[in-house]
Amino acid sequence: MSLSNICVLAKGVQVRGVVLDSLTNMPVSYAAIALTSTPAGTMTNERGQFGIVSYAPDDSLRVSLLGYQPKTLKIKRSAPNNNLIIKLNQTGVRLSEVIVKPKKEKYTKKNNPAVAFMERIRKSETSTDPRRHDFYRYEKYERLTMAINEFKMEGGSWLDKNYKFLSKHIDTSEISGKPILNISLREKMSDVCYTKDPSSEHEYVSGLRQVGLDDVSSKDGIRMALEDVFREIDLYQNDVTLLQNRFVSPLSKIAADYYKFYLSDTVVVDSDSCVVLSFVPHTSQAWGFIGKLYVPKNDSTMFVKKVDLYLPHSINVNFIDGMVVSQTFKKCTDGTRLKVKDDMIMELSVLPGTPKLYVRRNTHYGNHSFEKFNIDDYGLYSDQYEIVSNEAYDIDENQWNQQRPVPLNRGEQGLGNMVSELRSDKFFYWTEKTLKLLFSGYVHTSKNSKFDYGPINTSISFNLVEGLRLRAGGMTTANLSKRWFARGFAAYGFKDHKWKYRAEIEYSFRDKKYHSREFPVHSLRFTSLYALDQLGQRYNSTNSDNFFHSFKRMEDTRVTYMRQQQLLYTLELTNNFSIEASVNFERQEATRWIPFIDGYGNRFNHYNEAAFELDLRYAPGEKFYQGKTGRRPINLDAPVFSLSHIYAPKGFLGSKFMINRTEFRYSQRYWLSAFGYIDAVFKAGHVWNSVPYMNLLLPNANITYVVRPESYSLMNPLEFINDSYASADLTYWMNGLIFNRIPVINKLKLREVVTFKALWGHRSQKNNPFRHPELFRFPDNVNVTDMGSVPYMEVSVGIDNILSLFRVDSVWRLSYRNTPDAPNWGILVGMHLAF
Repeated sequence: MSLSNICVLAKGVQVRGVVLDSLTNMPVSYAAIALTSTPAGTMTNERGQFGIVSYAPDDSLRVSLLGYQPKTLKIKRSAPNNNLIIKLNQTGVRLSEVIVKPKKEKYTKKNNPAVAFMERIRKSETSTDPRRHDFYRYEKYERLTMAINEFKMEGGSWLDKNYKFLSKHIDTSEISGKPILNISLREKMSDVCYTKDPSSEHEYVSGLRQVGLDDVSSKDGIRMALEDVFREIDLYQNDVTLLQNRFVSPLSKIAADYYKFYLSDTVVVDSDSCVVLSFVPHTSQAWGFIGKLYVPKNDSTMFVKKVDLYLPHSINVNFIDGMVVSQTFKKCTDGTRLKVKDDMIMELSVLPGTPKLYVRRNTHYGNHSFEKFNIDDYGLYSDQYEIVSNEAYDIDENQWNQQRPVPLNRGEQGLGNMVSELRSDKFFYWTEKTLKLLFSGYVHTSKNSKFDYGPINTSISFNLVEGLRLRAGGMTTANLSKRWFARGFAAYGFKDHKWKYRAEIEYSFRDKKYHSREFPVHSLRFTSLYALDQLGQRYNSTNSDNFFHSFKRMEDTRVTYMRQQQLLYTLELTNNFSIEASVNFERQEATRWIPFIDGYGNRFNHYNEAAFELDLRYAPGEKFYQGKTGRRPINLDAPVFSLSHIYAPKGFLGSKFMINRTEFRYSQRYWLSAFGYIDAVFKAGHVWNSVPYMNLLLPNANITYVVRPESYSLMNPLEFINDSYASADLTYWMNGLIFNRIPVINKLKLREVVTFKALWGHRSQKNNPFRHPELFRFPDNVNVTDMGSVPYMEVSVGIDNILSLFRVDSVWRLSYRNTPDAPNWGILVGMHLAF
């Protein structure tokens, strides 16, 4: 196909119309609309209306619904194809023992043969499930391709002048026929093994390959993130996880209440005459699919031979212009269903004015076996679902060509050469460098960098104590040493005229690919630190000197200066259980805002604390994106448990006080099917002895204007000081549950978010400085409130997904209102990027 023809096809032909009953002239709802050139299709709505785009030069439209004779119309590319009126003729249809009559009536699930048909499919799940066998193994090949969609190179354009070589790499979408330019290709070969007793499932990855322009950061992190976003769909589950959201499955227990079902057609699939069960959500904005199930006629096992799914255009999902999923199954002699192909294609528009994207996940399955196997051959003694071979990235091109079940197309084959040509261009080279900097936050100092400078977002900030603060730092990489690492920073405050610093040296007991924080960590690290200690403020998800945290609703003067030396041992296991054990020596230095004065009136410039700390963490099934300074969860479905204890013996290395403090944390995301999800965090803690208030349990206050997780937005630092506490932090993401049903508003794709936070705490008399004068007094300029039987509570109601990116919350304090210097209400903003 020539480039000129490709550009013509990119325009496409819009076909719109209405389907009517030829006898009654009443609209025909939910008739199947399909193009003959591609698997693309749609369905008529409740008013019989439809719209679809054809890109093929020779294409036809097929309209079908059980009870009507199917009709095929030629699409005219040179004439208007809008406002078509397609009339279908009725015909009585007998299907097994059920007679479907074409009488026009209001949809009901009661005595509906299509609903009964769906229920029979759902109930057959156990009898056809391959996991009913004691052992189950199969080979899996997955290819994820990303491309620029509707890619055009018009004569005389900037692209045509500067990157003319791209024209030879233009490919064609197999679904829509649009011209595409591949920019990324990821391949994976693996063996999936399942045992019934004990129940376990693992994927042993033998081959991984990545070519393209998306290697801006962690290679494995991006791979796991993409695999989580574009998960395989299993319709036999009640909920389908896709795009990091949950959709109601058409075979779920509530499917009959959520979907409308129609016996819409009979077609031949691989020589089998199949009944087509079509389905569509009751409401067009609901989190569900439009689709079809193909079941061979008179098959008592209700074996599903093929599945076609589409994402409704009216659904409140970001960035997705269209999606089609096609799954194919084959039937074993014992009736077991075996998936042989899973093809998912999405068309995306991420930001206005930027190129549209095309994503295809093409998965093939083969060599299914129910024979007993030795789990040790696959390393299945591990608690990880995915076990990646050490040689996974070392497979050469000849091996890939021999083992991949489907060959690469022309554009995919030439992707490596195209990338090399692009990177030889200076403009593209520096543009890619800039993007990598934005993603990673660090600047490579050479091609095989031994030292990376960063993170960039902390280079400049300001606060009331330090004034303007400049910071410079970086880290060594595995190009210098695979086991010895160093990182640190130096910062200067132009108001307090003090240098702050952090310096660390770390020895890893495992070789690292690039940096010391790569999972799993097994290391010994020594750190020396001098910095501001913001009492009652912890930054769990970002750096405290992030520029955007410079703007605050009150004077941030509840600070001390802290010197700390720490020796930390870390052991992370592949099952996501980790142990951290450390010895810390800390010196807290008083400031004019936070003086150290005991009950006798004695003033101290500083006090010392030498402590031992043990932290245990377990997060079964956790997936995360690995950054150079930390990790971000890919999803929050996995439960996370953590337990920590700090012990500081009095007198040890000059410790002024004995400290015994224990804290526990549990977090998890709870899905509510079609009604959104709740992110829940529960915490509790207790201090077992008498200690100064700085070492008690200080709630995490947020005095910025930015939404911060696990913090109290209307609480001031040190407002509550407890030695026992329990807290709950619940955020309900409603995914447009209300807004989707409001006309006009639903076009904006806004979503609701509601947060409730509660803290119950208590400070016993042993930590009352008025009763124990050896303890430090509370600062005079801080209003410390004794918490009674009523917990501190705040609630926020927000609008999320503003321009697919922003969130605005209105927050109210429900208890302990009218506390001096503490607000009762506030507005917070945040960024929340989600599908």
